[in-house]
Amino acid sequence: MRHIPKILIIASAVFIAGCDSYLEKDPIGLITQEQINAEPTVSSVTSSVNSTYQTLSSTLNIIGEWNWDDATVLRNDFILQDIASGDMNKKWNPDGDQAWMDQIAAFNFTSMNGAFNGQWSYDYEGIARANQAINILKQDEVIANLDMDAATRDRLLGEAYFLRAFYYFDLVNNFGDVPLLTEPLENFSEAYEVTTRTPKDEVIEFIKSDLDLAVSMLPQQKYSSASEPWRVSIGAAKSMQAKIALYNEDWNSVISYVDELQSWGFYSLNDNYFDSFDVTKEFNENEVIFAYDHEQGVNPSKGNGLAALMGWGFVAPSEDFIAAFEENDPRLGYTVDVEAQEVHKLLGSTDGAFKGNADSPGNKVYIRYADVLLWKAEALIQLGEVEEGLAIVDQIRERARNTQSVDGSETPADALPPYSGQGLSQSEAMAALMHERRVELGFESQRFMDLKRWQIAKEVLTELGKNFQDFNYLYPIPQGEIDKSGGQISQNPGY
Repeated sequence: MRHIPKILIIASAVFIAGCDSYLEKDPIGLITQEQINAEPTVSSVTSSVNSTYQTLSSTLNIIGEWNWDDATVLRNDFILQDIASGDMNKKWNPDGDQAWMDQIAAFNFTSMNGAFNGQWSYDYEGIARANQAINILKQDEVIANLDMDAATRDRLLGEAYFLRAFYYFDLVNNFGDVPLLTEPLENFSEAYEVTTRTPKDEVIEFIKSDLDLAVSMLPQQKYSSASEPWRVSIGAAKSMQAKIALYNEDWNSVISYVDELQSWGFYSLNDNYFDSFDVTKEFNENEVIFAYDHEQGVNPSKGNGLAALMGWGFVAPSEDFIAAFEENDPRLGYTVDVEAQEVHKLLGSTDGAFKGNADSPGNKVYIRYADVLLWKAEALIQLGEVEEGLAIVDQIRERARNTQSVDGSETPADALPPYSGQGLSQSEAMAALMHERRVELGFESQRFMDLKRWQIAKEVLTELGKNFQDFNYLYPIPQGEIDKSGGQISQNPGY
């Protein structure tokens, strides 16, 4: 049959059995344009937006049926970010299972490695769903015939704009220049017209535009919907504006965006470090800004499939990661239990109850307030306001120091001493901030992106014995996409 790049098949919502193994069934939760157009209802339009969230989940087999080779069994952030960074090992006991993950860890891979196909597929599936939702929500005549008030319409549009921006931000940080799809594609002719890579800077400007729209449309409240607190909020959109400014070293804008977020008073550091990850406190704590809401016992499945992989021995801390924690830092115990071989932070409990459970309810946390505060601290340090930046870092350390250890014992009062007031230079302050981000955000898929944007990835990863090369600052475009586009999609240098 005619070879159409997967990005374009997804974008067109054309699913033809046999083109690619994961296309043997429609992705779970997909609401097609035809279903919406046939008889649009408030429910079908809302479902179109809801389905856009789904490729952020760790649920198993959303777009693939146990297709490990194409890396579509579940979303690959933990592989491309945590394992690649040297913080995470594939398994507690090394073996030959899923050797492609080991290739990512060692930076000994080619563009044929399935990990890149997996991330590319999940992100573009999400973008296709967002384009579809935005397209229908912008049709005044259609919406006028529905019993949907203007506020609901704006909120749903704001959510879809944010999600599209989120997926594109992930793509440009992993792959650089990428095809920019902004509308649902209806035929293969349209698909081929967009089978080229748009410069990263242009995609970033598009992301900024989407986030501006999201901020203007989302209600100024902590939860966009009180009954569905998992939905994208204005706080999430404002945080993403700050993160984009951070990645572009626009330090003054970082501070401005975070200051505005703080002025709303929606978020604060939880008293206990683990509250952001505890399944019993989801959406009843103060720190999480955006997370994917995994649920158990629903159909289609919304469980956290990463917990299932942990039951098979996957996801373990590296020795270097464990050694990074200062003495008596309780965050280590809340992140991993080496003796029990459990990753508490990703399981959502400290008793291992969800280990091996594909239907685990533990949420995937994407943005939390501690992370945002550290962005502001970094911007201040970079602008020479060293003591002011370190004072924010010390807030994070103080929270950790005031958190009981996972066994219930008190953390020593002299643990995690403050950095401010010690006369640190700007470079020493940045080193302190880098350390704090690693231990505070461990296993939250931030470390590798941090190493890259700080331009220290080669230095750090070479010291860990990895084969990191300069061209590895970008991952390769999946070779299958290039081949099926007839070379219209170009490859990144070095691959």
